[in-house]
Amino acid sequence: MSHDEARNILDADYRPPVKRGDLIPIYSENDVIVGIIDGVLLNESAVGHREILGLLERGITVVGGGSMGALRASELKDFGMIGVGEIFEMYSSGVIDGDDEVAIVFNPETLEPLSEALINIRYNLERAASLGIISWSQSEDIIHELKSIYFPQRSYEKALEIAYRKLKENEFNTLREYLINSAKDLKKSDAKLVITTIKNLIYSKK
Repeated sequence: MSHDEARNILDADYRPPVKRGDLIPIYSENDVIVGIIDGVLLNESAVGHREILGLLERGITVVGGGSMGALRASELKDFGMIGVGEIFEMYSSGVIDGDDEVAIVFNPETLEPLSEALINIRYNLERAASLGIISWSQSEDIIHELKSIYFPQRSYEKALEIAYRKLKENEFNTLREYLINSAKDLKKSDAKLVITTIKNLIYSKK
């Protein structure tokens, strides 16, 4: 979700995906709410638990969802971090684990996604299975192979390449039409929920 789209929900200070060290300057700020959605996912650069705990220990509200925010919220919910959205629930329940599910690459200037998150493709393939478009085993086979591909190369096009080899022609055509016309961007909808939650928290304090 672009910063312009986010500002249509709440006029706030939007920043690039969070990385290690970005939260420390906020320790000295007063009356702020921090939302974490996307983050740098390389181990040496990912925002750490201690950094977020530093905010929570200072009484700063932290809301997470959509991507790195969902993962960290699932890990720190017992310490007061607020998690929202379906991806957060999936991490919390153990349906998914690790940052591999939400990892994507961005255009460094525009922050436009250049790949697709595995969680989005997983979610929509499982929806297709629940609708009878493909079987659950076919959905699992496609996801399993896609998971083995390095995350910057994941896309719906790649998922359909895999599906083409595994499905009958009529199944493939139906799945392709479904993904083109009905796929849900789960990361984006959860990101909106993070911002809406923060908006509601702000107005509840007034």
